[in-house]
Amino acid sequence: MRLIVIGAVAAGTSAAAKARRNDDNAEIVIYEKDRDISYSGCGLPYYIGKEIEDIGELTPRDSAFFKKKYNIDVFTGYEVLNINPDLKEVEVKNINTNEVFKDKYDKLIIATGASPFIPGIEGIDNSNVFFLRNVQSARNIRNFIDNKKPKHAVIAGTGFIGFEMLENLMSDGVNVTIIEMQNKITPNLDEDMAKFLENALIKKKINILKNSTITKIGDKSVTLNDNTVLKSDMVIMATGVRPNTEIAREVGIEIGVTKAIKVNNRMETNIPDIYACGDCIETFSTITGKPVYRPLGSTANKTGRIAGDNITGGNIEYRGNLSTGIFKLFDMTIASTGLSEKEAIEEGYDIQICHNIKPDKPSYFHGKEMVIKAIADKNTEKILGVQIIGYEGVDKRIDVFATLITYGAKVDELFHLDLAYAPPFSTTKDPVHYTGMILDNALNNNRPIITSNELKDIVKSGEKVQIVDARVSKQYDEAHVDNSVNIPHKNLRNQMENLDKDAVIVTYCNKGVTGNAAQNIFINHGYKKVYNLSGGHKFYKGSK
Repeated sequence: MRLIVIGAVAAGTSAAAKARRNDDNAEIVIYEKDRDISYSGCGLPYYIGKEIEDIGELTPRDSAFFKKKYNIDVFTGYEVLNINPDLKEVEVKNINTNEVFKDKYDKLIIATGASPFIPGIEGIDNSNVFFLRNVQSARNIRNFIDNKKPKHAVIAGTGFIGFEMLENLMSDGVNVTIIEMQNKITPNLDEDMAKFLENALIKKKINILKNSTITKIGDKSVTLNDNTVLKSDMVIMATGVRPNTEIAREVGIEIGVTKAIKVNNRMETNIPDIYACGDCIETFSTITGKPVYRPLGSTANKTGRIAGDNITGGNIEYRGNLSTGIFKLFDMTIASTGLSEKEAIEEGYDIQICHNIKPDKPSYFHGKEMVIKAIADKNTEKILGVQIIGYEGVDKRIDVFATLITYGAKVDELFHLDLAYAPPFSTTKDPVHYTGMILDNALNNNRPIITSNELKDIVKSGEKVQIVDARVSKQYDEAHVDNSVNIPHKNLRNQMENLDKDAVIVTYCNKGVTGNAAQNIFINHGYKKVYNLSGGHKFYKGSK
């Protein structure tokens, strides 16, 4: 069998390596139009920020490596121009010599990846404008910083790349403004969590402009859609990517609803003996089963392995993804998995939400708080999605939640998890446990919670609401929820008779625990509609 792979980054090399492990007699050839192969794209911002000194650490494998270890021929600087499925051949161009030739295949894998979205902006082709997508683009950015010594920069986009570039440019002493065309930052977070993160960044004196787009780029400035002019010696366009599907479209390979190549769970396209994998393909959600486009390195490697296995007689099938993602931003970590609140509502779920603020480990081991937003389905009581903003230990928790969602865990099962505990690593009841307890109490134990937005809606509706701040008076005097009254928890039993039993009562404290205790007192004394404010005053204030 002769296998040809188009593309030699994560998916293509993973597919070829798996095919070789299954079949030592196959002829395997990879054509890559770039000069770098099998590199860690996610590490590129840290090379720019000099956390990684040698870019060679991100490109540990070259053509010689694949030939020696796998007996795979990798040709860099070779572009596949078109595919002829009837003759089972590809037309290839040697970019260095302009020689064009044809090559035969028995099986073909398309792993053409994705390219940055390039908006039609005046000055987008200037030498001080950069798109971070491959190793050479990272080298170009690093060289520009070293040689031109920029003082001001603008980053367009608040996704993973945008924020990672923000941190690494600022570490070089560059004054950075980050702009976002939407009315919230960070696409993978809901509006309330995005606002919480934004407020944390504002405290760090990060310049963030929302509802903004670039209309013109000059050598020393950037003009925005409202005619604001920003100083800018360099511009990083982190405006997302689009799948490279041109060669597939031309040959009649089906394109999915997300505008990426449509494949089945074996990575087969609609044309026999042609497979596709990586950032050029459409995958599907584990939860909904619906098509999604999620260009992540982890997914690329996984789909590449599946393609390589099935081409050589294997039977691995793709099982979907949860769009799990995580990134570092200064001393913070931001992560998400599963459906967002917005996505869950759009899918028709009747959802229960909670915001849980807990430290990753005890204070005597310098534990720091994380905010966990969890979304559950009221009907099945299954976890649908989780978002976390914190410092240490976020990676551990998001992976636990991703596993739980994958296997359809219900909220009451979270408390029973036998998670590893020792003070240097966690609290006795882990934040994961607490999240399950809060949701289970809300769904099954008549301890409903209410979000800040839901509270605002009730107040606007005109329904009578009594908001009770159960904290000590000093905390209340410093800041409190609008229209709330202060009845400290210790005084509640003596003063609660002044409240209307038929009105909606909302209790809160700083983070939720004492608010829940106050809620219990009200419920045990016959009050009918008693809610605890999700995330307490801390999240209410942080997400305003």
